[in-house]
Amino acid sequence: MPVIAPMPAARPARIPGQRDGADETTAAGTTVDHLTETYRAHYRSLLGLAALLLDDTASCEDVVQEAFIRVHSARKRVRDPEKTLAYLRQTVVNLSRSALRRRILGLKLLSKPMPDMASAEEGAYDQLERDSLIKAMKGLQRRQREVLVLRYFADMTEAQVAETLGISLGSVKAYGSRGIAALRVAMEASA
Repeated sequence: MPVIAPMPAARPARIPGQRDGADETTAAGTTVDHLTETYRAHYRSLLGLAALLLDDTASCEDVVQEAFIRVHSARKRVRDPEKTLAYLRQTVVNLSRSALRRRILGLKLLSKPMPDMASAEEGAYDQLERDSLIKAMKGLQRRQREVLVLRYFADMTEAQVAETLGISLGSVKAYGSRGIAALRVAMEASA
């Protein structure tokens, strides 16, 4: 039967930045109690610092709260408790910069605002106007209707309309003006 040798005791994982042989007591960092006292004593001053960098109170409060959360998470890295306030100040400044960057980027990336949606009444009114325009267009002479559709709905020039219909430029102008006059009369009568 094979002999199984005992496994050697596992060495604790090396913490980045920790020197070999350093014990846990020297790297204890800022305590939660010290951070709580720092919060009580310096919250307002840090809020004032954020207010100088940002423009609205809600963002300032968010930045300061986030700074305390980050320092709390990284409190073991702040080896000297006297530097906790400096670390907090730097974190507030950095978070304020990030907030401003996000705002600027958001403003740059904002596309044109969407137009306000028409209400149901406006949509119904527009539909009625379209229906009455179509009805009035059907009442025009064939050439007047063709000229108006090509000129205003197909967005052609008068010369292009004349070429498309095979009529003179003067005829296009005459059919167009008579067609508009007839449409105006028909639309006023339906209103």
